[in-house]
Amino acid sequence: MPKLHPDQVHKFIVQTCEAMGSENTEAMLVADQLVEANLAGHDSHGVGMMPAYVEGVLGGRLQINSHPTVIVDSGPLLTLDGNAGYGQVNGHEAMDLGIERAAQHGVALVGLRNSYHIGRIGHWAEQCAAAGYASLHMVNVIGHPPLVAAYGGAEARFGTNPFCAAVPGRDGRPGFLLDMATSIIAGGKARVAANKGVKVPPDTIIDVNGNLTDDPNAFWYTDPTGERGGALVAFGDHKGSGLAIMCELLSAALLGGETAHPKNARDGRIINSMLSVIIDPGATGDAETFFEEIELFRDFVLDSRLRSDCDEILVPGQPEQIARLDRAEGFEVDPVTIDQLRSSAAKAGMKSGSVDGLLG
Repeated sequence: MPKLHPDQVHKFIVQTCEAMGSENTEAMLVADQLVEANLAGHDSHGVGMMPAYVEGVLGGRLQINSHPTVIVDSGPLLTLDGNAGYGQVNGHEAMDLGIERAAQHGVALVGLRNSYHIGRIGHWAEQCAAAGYASLHMVNVIGHPPLVAAYGGAEARFGTNPFCAAVPGRDGRPGFLLDMATSIIAGGKARVAANKGVKVPPDTIIDVNGNLTDDPNAFWYTDPTGERGGALVAFGDHKGSGLAIMCELLSAALLGGETAHPKNARDGRIINSMLSVIIDPGATGDAETFFEEIELFRDFVLDSRLRSDCDEILVPGQPEQIARLDRAEGFEVDPVTIDQLRSSAAKAGMKSGSVDGLLG
């Protein structure tokens, strides 16, 4: 498969966004997050999202050069409306405000509703960790047909509804970072697998007949009316399904945001709401003791005999660290996604010569 250097991809995203009218700061924030997702090994949330963003902008569903609006301001508690703007802008500005309030009050509760796709949630936890703060984040996904079936069901009823939590290390990087969809795989991973022509893990998708499968195309199946018939499976049976439902209600309904029921719009938008709690370790105890306990616990967890079917132990955040080392000089992008990027860049107004120079 073609291998692209991160700098190439970053320039491609910036130029695509600017071709549609984004100011440079906005284009840079979008490119920063998407490239970081690829570098962290999460191709489902990387440059492959650009075609959806282009369609959103050109269709008037994604608002460019938009910023979040403060709806509620009560000291450490903020509720923001993302106004369907780029999630990379909304998320960045929401975390900046939350970090500022946590510095003042020791803790901040930040609700962001009605944002366009906010991408890899770990990016926002990393922003908090870089400032020295612990954080947790709950997210819902609406605007297109639901993606995930409730436990026991055969039809999608909610999004992949991520949960993320991180504690900071001494060096400004997360000591631990847990970032996960509440489905076994993210919808974007099914897209990447379908584009590559490979299978997904067994029993992670429910086909239109209610059968478990490893065929990613079963997820994207559409009936004659255009309705998608497949669904993703929640992780851990009833546990993942229950956590997804609570993410739906706490990150959206609690903030005045929309949940995935059919009375809300299904017009191709990718809308997220996110509830974030940002905590200053120095406000709840001794920060030095906190860092020391993180390091001692990490060493204790990793210093264990291996299970018979495993060859290593990984703690939350380690897979991303390993991927960044492996991908620093470039990462693979499958030919189908390359074609989609070329097509979307043309729609955005980029000249073919510029696209060729960046994508090869």
